[in-house]
Amino acid sequence: MSRTNIKEQWLDVWIYFSLALLIVTNLEGISAQIRYSIQEELKIGTAVGNVAKDLGLDVGRLTDRNLRVVSGTKQDLFQVNPRDGVLFVNQRINREDLCAITAPCITNLKAVVENPLEMHQITVEILDVNDNSPTFPEENYTLEESAVVGSRFQMEGAHDLDVGLNSLQSYKLNHNEYFRLETEEFGEDGKVPFLILQRPLDREHTAQHWLLLTANDGGKPSKSGTINITVIVSDVNDNSPVCDKQKYTITIKENAPAGTFLLTVNASDSDEGVNSEIEYSLRSKFRGLSSEPFVLNNRTGKLTVKGGLDYEAKQVYEIKILAADKGAVSLSTHCNVVVRVEDVNDNQPEIEITSLSSRIPEDAPPGTVVALMGVTDLDSGVNGQVVCSVPGHLPFDLKPSPDGQSYSLVTRNYLDKETIHMYDITITAKDLGNPALSSTKVIHVDVLDVNDNSPLFTESPYTFYVPENNKAGMSIFSVRAEDADGGDNAAVTYSLDRKSSGPTLTSFLNINEAKGTISALKSFDFETLKTFQFRVVATDSGTPSLSSNVTVNVFILDQNDNAPVILYPVSSNGSAEGVEEIPRNVNAGHLVTKVRAYDADIGYNGWLLFSLQEVTDHSLFGLDRYTGRIRTLRSFTETDEAEHKLVILVKDNGNVSLSATATVIVKVVEPKEAFAAADVKSATNDEEDNNVTFYLMITLGSVSTLFLISIIVLIAMQCSKSTDYTSKYLQETNYDGTLCHSIQYRSGDKRYMLVGPRMSVGSTIVPGSHANTLMLPDRRTPGEVRQCMIIIDTVRLLYSNLLADSYFLYGYAPRW
Repeated sequence: MSRTNIKEQWLDVWIYFSLALLIVTNLEGISAQIRYSIQEELKIGTAVGNVAKDLGLDVGRLTDRNLRVVSGTKQDLFQVNPRDGVLFVNQRINREDLCAITAPCITNLKAVVENPLEMHQITVEILDVNDNSPTFPEENYTLEESAVVGSRFQMEGAHDLDVGLNSLQSYKLNHNEYFRLETEEFGEDGKVPFLILQRPLDREHTAQHWLLLTANDGGKPSKSGTINITVIVSDVNDNSPVCDKQKYTITIKENAPAGTFLLTVNASDSDEGVNSEIEYSLRSKFRGLSSEPFVLNNRTGKLTVKGGLDYEAKQVYEIKILAADKGAVSLSTHCNVVVRVEDVNDNQPEIEITSLSSRIPEDAPPGTVVALMGVTDLDSGVNGQVVCSVPGHLPFDLKPSPDGQSYSLVTRNYLDKETIHMYDITITAKDLGNPALSSTKVIHVDVLDVNDNSPLFTESPYTFYVPENNKAGMSIFSVRAEDADGGDNAAVTYSLDRKSSGPTLTSFLNINEAKGTISALKSFDFETLKTFQFRVVATDSGTPSLSSNVTVNVFILDQNDNAPVILYPVSSNGSAEGVEEIPRNVNAGHLVTKVRAYDADIGYNGWLLFSLQEVTDHSLFGLDRYTGRIRTLRSFTETDEAEHKLVILVKDNGNVSLSATATVIVKVVEPKEAFAAADVKSATNDEEDNNVTFYLMITLGSVSTLFLISIIVLIAMQCSKSTDYTSKYLQETNYDGTLCHSIQYRSGDKRYMLVGPRMSVGSTIVPGSHANTLMLPDRRTPGEVRQCMIIIDTVRLLYSNLLADSYFLYGYAPRW
């Protein structure tokens, strides 16, 4: 390297350093800007303009001030004469090399002088001259076709590097009788020529046609380019491929990696064999790009990305894909593809809570503001537009501001603390990009309780069964109410409704205000009071307080607390004793007398059995255990004693039986007429007793039948579900003849059946029931069970009262 070159390099470095220093320290150095316009392809040395005069510099001092021009490119297209300040062409200037199709074509220079150091801007516009002829990509374009009249054949258009009027303007086809020419505009490619077939081709008449296509620009003088087109007529492959779409359009993100699939171009050919096999090829040339940005699979038509796309450099690519079949004379068509590059959405929206009310009462009206928030997104356009939302199942809504930059979170419906006592509300901010980016913010809201729920009793109405002779002051049953509210609003106190229930009933009842336990202040007597009803009020501690009431039905259960009372023989001095006289000549089966007794209890407790406790001769007298009749078992003999004492024990069927005794003295006398009359009277009385027993059996049979029919019909109508249980009655070996019967009743949530003593049903015996109450499983709902049991209890009480009345009227229990 010569010393001159080294000096020039050091001088350039010093100039650039001084220039940079000048820009940093004194921006006022750039004081003027001038503009020149020249045509391209001027001879080297052609003057462009006098920089010194245009900038107002002293020509005499130009040499001392070292006037020079600096360009930002490696090519020094212009130089300035340092002596006179004339700017001249230093190298060949070709507008097409500098700017391609960009118009106007501008070159920027900087004029620099020293002492003092100044820098001035020079703009040179390069004007186009018609120095390029339109050119076709190939010298000869061959179409092999046998087509119908009107077929269109798209040709590869010519390219002209000039711009404006100097660019490609028109096409011309030489005159022929088979083809005419049409042109269409196609994006950056400008005008595209099409050959239109005007008459049918006949290979036997003319095997080939030679056409000359000329492309003309608009320069003065005009330049042109030509291409020879050879049309070979084929009578075999006579169908061209057809694209399934007139134009393919696809949008791809600018950050799509190499190999990203775009689309598949699909062309079909109605020919068969190799004439229908299609190959694809790219025909477009992307100007200004160093390499093809796309790759096409020539067999499948699959178009993929080859290199990185840049949205800022190019937003739309218009691609021509040639689809040609593999016939001996290949037919082809062009498929047009438009690829649009999309900007990338790479910023998430941001949510900022500006105001928050985290505690909302449950009675807050819809529209109550919970929070205010602002939303921002750093992206622009669609990618920067943000929409906020909350989950649809929550009772909240978002209301946007008119500018869409802020939102208010409000209640959509009334809240219910008893259902949900707090909410974690997820606010989602989502932009409109594709794919959309989103962010979330969680807001915690507590629901404050309001006294809006009345206490509710667990049952309505309540039905309780209380045995008589309960201990006064002891708890007999309890009620319970629940309040769905919280805190003091859920604290429930209980009281008796003494107005609606009546002061007479509630005067002997007391209720625990906190627990709802009800106790009786006196002992119940079934024979005096069988059932009663009252109401209980449950009140919460809210402000204002809410309350509810429930009806309580109480049934008194009978206990065996009454001993049998002897009606005959009549009691005197605390004992029941009677004397009966009978003739000695009576036969076996003669009715001596009948012991009558009554028990104030009902059911099993009131059913009586008679037995001989003491008798002087067991072979002479017999006692009917159900009716209390005393009859002779045989005739009297001379050796039999004249007086006999019979002690009869009358006991009820209670679990702990109560009893009474009666003494009958039977005196045997000699037969006389008076005795005969008495015998006749006794026979008459016996017949009357038999008639009364007959009528009583008919009455009780009718009542029993009516009772069973009523139970069956009412249960079938009122009870929706049958009770599944099995009862087995097992009679013990020592069964003493007690009447078998059953009475069903309910206590609380359990169902019971009363059966006769010493009889098992195979179920659990409830403690305190005197071993004659069986607990039955019940699968019906509490409401259905209560309804059915009230009906059954009513019929049962009616039936029991009829039985008790029969005892009182007739003095004995009928034999079933």
